Amino acid sequence: MARQVAVVGIGADGWDGLGGAARAAVSGATVVLGAPRQLALLPGLDVERVELPSPLLPALGDVVARHRDRGLCVLASGDPMFYGIGVTLARLLGAESLVVHTHPSSVSLAAARLGWALQEATVVSLVARPASRLVPELAAGRRLLVLSEGAHTPVAVAQVLRDNGFGESRLTVLAQLGGPDEATTIGYAHDWDGVADPLNVVAVECRGGAGRSRVPGLPDDAFETDGQLTKQEMRALTVSALAPRPGELLWDVGGGTGSIGIEWMRAHPDCRAIAFERDGERAARIARNAATLGVPGLVVRGAAPAGFADTGERPAAVFVGGGVTAPGMLEQCWSALRPGGRMVVNAVTIESEAAVIAWNAEHPGTLRKLQVYRGGGLGGFTAWRPQLPVTQWTGDKDTGDKDTGDKDTGEKESAR
Repeated sequence: MARQVAVVGIGADGWDGLGGAARAAVSGATVVLGAPRQLALLPGLDVERVELPSPLLPALGDVVARHRDRGLCVLASGDPMFYGIGVTLARLLGAESLVVHTHPSSVSLAAARLGWALQEATVVSLVARPASRLVPELAAGRRLLVLSEGAHTPVAVAQVLRDNGFGESRLTVLAQLGGPDEATTIGYAHDWDGVADPLNVVAVECRGGAGRSRVPGLPDDAFETDGQLTKQEMRALTVSALAPRPGELLWDVGGGTGSIGIEWMRAHPDCRAIAFERDGERAARIARNAATLGVPGLVVRGAAPAGFADTGERPAAVFVGGGVTAPGMLEQCWSALRPGGRMVVNAVTIESEAAVIAWNAEHPGTLRKLQVYRGGGLGGFTAWRPQLPVTQWTGDKDTGDKDTGDKDTGEKESAR
């Protein structure tokens, strides 16, 4: 049986901040693997020091395999299991292969300095992520603890706050937490322009703005569009039918403006989406909208169904808003959907409606005819102006019948 790997969390206080068991794990190892900054915190121990590879993930498995049987200790920054290398190693080797020695995380230390209830603050990591990732988290009175990419992260955070109406927010940058050079800088987003120590956490007290709801149905003017946009009310109904759950992957086929995929991802930070769009200008517009509305991780690929290849994972949900009449499109979307997944198809034209009705004959699901009216001026009065009606099909890819809610008729749906 392979030897267990010791994973030791170490802070800016270095060797002096380690407990007895953590010190024994480091000094008892033959090889210590870590970032240069972490290795420099160790005293003159009789161990071989090996720097973590860069990029990390492609090479980490080989490095660990090379040294594991010699007695390996891996250093982590702070708590190894909080956005740390301990999580990666547990996935790679299995939890039973590790002995983890924890250390206070940077956010725990930050909450202690600020007097914040840690369970009431929202932690957002901007390590290898754009600062726009903050946007969905912004709301008046909210407290955020931001894990920084480096020295320029506080400036990027302040810019996002200003761009979204939160310029009055108070920022506290806590650097070198727990170490002899710990320092705190306090200011406001509207005039923040300083570069911080690279090892920092940004605490944000949101002020001055209202933010946007995570509930689907953003205003239409929140999106840059050329007109290919699922309108607000229909979008809310469509995302509700798709029923996003944390961690699930959506395919948005015929992305247009990207609104369905964006609203899906905003529903929960762990929701993921791929938008398939054949038009290059629209694909670029989808990416801009995703960044502006705080879900820069939305993936944009080319035309469906050719773009389905090599996606790496079957989707939990598929929305078809474009290409409904393309031969084989619905069949290929349904085939790609994982068991237990949901598919929603919206049809606006007579031809696409006919395709949906024919599809329902082969794959019985739930059909709905939806139309929205908006009040608008007519002379000195107000009149109802109809939006285009939408025929919507929804189905679950499972083996059982599903109650449609039509309990008075006893009707059931089953999509197989």
